[in-house]
Amino acid sequence: MAEPETTDAGRDFIRDIIQADLDAGRAQSVVTRFPPEPNGYLHIGHAKSICLNFGVAQEFGGQCHLRFDDTNPVKEEQEFIDAIQRDVRWLGFDWGEHLYHASDYFEQLYDWAEHLVRTGHAYVDDTPPEAMRSQRGTLTEPGQNSPFRYRSVEENLDLFRRMRAGEYPNGTCVLRAKIDMASGNMNLRDPVLYRILHATHPRTGDAWCIYPTYDFAHGQSDAIEGITHSVCTLEFEDHKPLYDWLIEHLPVPSRPRQYEFARLNIGFMVLSKRVLTRLVQDKHVTGWDDPRMPTLAGIRRRGVPAAALREFVRRVGVARANSVVDIAQLDATIRDTLNPSAVRRMAVLRPLKLVIENWPEGHTETLEAINHPDDPSAGKRPITFGREIYVEQDDFMEDAPKKFFRLSPGREVRLRYAYFVTCQSAVKDASGRVVELRCTYDPASRGGNSPDGRKVQGTLHWVGASDAVRAEIRLYNPLFGRPDPGANGDVMADLNPASLEVLTGCLIEPALLQAPVGEAVQFERMGYFCADSDGTPDRPVFNRTVGLRDTWAKVSGAKVLGAKVSPDGRG
Repeated sequence: MAEPETTDAGRDFIRDIIQADLDAGRAQSVVTRFPPEPNGYLHIGHAKSICLNFGVAQEFGGQCHLRFDDTNPVKEEQEFIDAIQRDVRWLGFDWGEHLYHASDYFEQLYDWAEHLVRTGHAYVDDTPPEAMRSQRGTLTEPGQNSPFRYRSVEENLDLFRRMRAGEYPNGTCVLRAKIDMASGNMNLRDPVLYRILHATHPRTGDAWCIYPTYDFAHGQSDAIEGITHSVCTLEFEDHKPLYDWLIEHLPVPSRPRQYEFARLNIGFMVLSKRVLTRLVQDKHVTGWDDPRMPTLAGIRRRGVPAAALREFVRRVGVARANSVVDIAQLDATIRDTLNPSAVRRMAVLRPLKLVIENWPEGHTETLEAINHPDDPSAGKRPITFGREIYVEQDDFMEDAPKKFFRLSPGREVRLRYAYFVTCQSAVKDASGRVVELRCTYDPASRGGNSPDGRKVQGTLHWVGASDAVRAEIRLYNPLFGRPDPGANGDVMADLNPASLEVLTGCLIEPALLQAPVGEAVQFERMGYFCADSDGTPDRPVFNRTVGLRDTWAKVSGAKVLGAKVSPDGRG
């Protein structure tokens, strides 16, 4: 299980509330819950809620439940249930024996709904949906009482039981709470508690054809489980009076209390499950785990470690007011997490052949490369050097400016772990494109060491031609091309056409064939990458996790739709 993590100050207002409740005796222990709907994959916004709910339970010696809010069988699938459990565990948390479902309580919830009917606090309404919506009024005008609001208790009980028995088709009628149609809070204007849905449930099958709404099921499920602190995001703040009303009007076994915090919003990202579902269904992405998606599955596939997300959530903190976090902060946290642990390897994304003219034909030499510059225990690995190697196309410029410290005719550079080489000339094809560099090397500079103290300002990575492995590299950029997707109306109009660039002619050193899928390594000078599950030994595939440098300042606040946003400053 992950270690408890809090803000830098070690405290936030949620933790202060919990401590005050314990000190005052309002709570004897701490029981929280994470209650996802199984109608899609979890995204990075859920990570904040997961870390908070599981985190405070750990810190205060309590427990956190994982409870599926499975009250809408039309949109729920076993795939989503499995994915949610997988993601919570990957993030570093475990619910132990406390796995629950709202569907576990369907019989009890139904009994409590009948209780509301018997006490005159609920009624069956036959009003068509559109008419019911118009009767609710507006933010400035009160609603109108339904003509069915005055049915007798006996008639309501009979109708509600017939709803359960399946006598009515979908949309015929609903069960509503009888509260106040003139309330300034729209959620108190006789909200719907049960609706008819003739649909097979993933867990209860066809046992039910009426299902409770989230507002009715949530608070009562909290009470059944003995939840002490029902922590949720700010969009549920207006629902809190209804949460409390239902608790007060039902014979529930405990009294949970709801507290709200600001949800996580990140620039260039959309964290609406409705939009994410549309992206998948309309095939704008390859699936829920597409590395461009802000889902935990997509982020994991991109090579981001769970520790980086936990640290990001800690840095963001827990606040009362909504705000938008700069995406550069997420990238910086990922880099900070990966830098101490990710092993180093060499890969050439856009190869340019380099021939060392004074190197013996057919001769190769085994050199040593360190796996991590700050961790001697990571050891070393062999790399093969020979007459022909490959470097990056961007590392050569024919007419280079003075401060270009890479390859250019007459200029000397250091090849990482190898030798000093000097570019003598460039070979071009019929179109004038440079296809090969002709160079010479200094035999006395083995290991990249200066034999006479002379300084070489440029150090390049490379891959030996004799054992280079061809690979596909996928460069992922933001899925949306502006920091506030959808601000002008249609969020899909802001999709970034350059969100994915696939490079198929890349060359990697052989050691990368042993890279575990999903575990990020650093391609020297290029960024952090991870092996993808699409790869095979004959065709390895690597995804870019994050670049080495932060260049978001160059695009911050600007619309980059149609441009190749490359946070590492190279691609």
